[in-house]
Amino acid sequence: MTDIVNNFLLMYQGNHEMINNVNRFKILFHAKRGIQELNYDALNEIKALELTVYDDLKFVLPSDYVNWVKLSLFKDNVIRDLVENIQVQSATQYVQSGSSTFTYDGSNNVNTQTSSLDTSRTDGSLKSIYLNDVREEAVNPGCNNCEDDIYESRIGARYGLNTETANFNPTFTIDKANGVINFDSTMANQQCILQYISDGMENGNDANIKVNKLFEDYLYAYIKYSLLNNKFGVQEYIVNRARKDKQALLRNAKIRLNNIHPSRLLMNLRGENKWIK
Repeated sequence: MTDIVNNFLLMYQGNHEMINNVNRFKILFHAKRGIQELNYDALNEIKALELTVYDDLKFVLPSDYVNWVKLSLFKDNVIRDLVENIQVQSATQYVQSGSSTFTYDGSNNVNTQTSSLDTSRTDGSLKSIYLNDVREEAVNPGCNNCEDDIYESRIGARYGLNTETANFNPTFTIDKANGVINFDSTMANQQCILQYISDGMENGNDANIKVNKLFEDYLYAYIKYSLLNNKFGVQEYIVNRARKDKQALLRNAKIRLNNIHPSRLLMNLRGENKWIK
């Protein structure tokens, strides 16, 4: 990041350039924004983070998290893929009075408490439509209530399996508002591996921020366009030319980044002549 800013100040800013008298912090800001846009679109830098999920069944998302790629359970030296739960797994519960009105504290904020849904999920009593329900009545189904058939007798586990819920591993839901991943009770005290797309900001440490060499020219063009676009008195055709340069360099970098190795393609084609019995 330091090299990017210094190179821009030396080569693209000065008395004989279209950009002059620009503060360093503005260049640094637009450089970071350009790197973030690259990670959202083209680079998709994937990181892996391993943490232990304790009894609270929560996995705190890292600060540079953008989107998840895969969550896995690491158990018995085997990586097992997890699936996202389609059911609600967590909720906020407001404290209500006897007349069903909300109660407030001294700062006029509504009082909250741990919801019944969260309590059921953490203590293992929450029923699941997935095959990972380890409650006794699910393992040894004895259906006495037809309304509980879908949960307790594992309908579809043997006949007409529903592939959407055919998962025996723990399940999860992502709470983006609170920045955590909520798991079901079968994930307690287990190792979880999160593969996610990073925004490239490296937790705010500018010295560790890096960019692919193929995108270096694009990043300079992005900074140049952003400065000209926000500067007063710049002719519109100059701004449009800078925008077109930025877009063209991004397309070229994407083409160059298509990392197709012949050896990888060969590995995928090795079984094309295999007879299917």
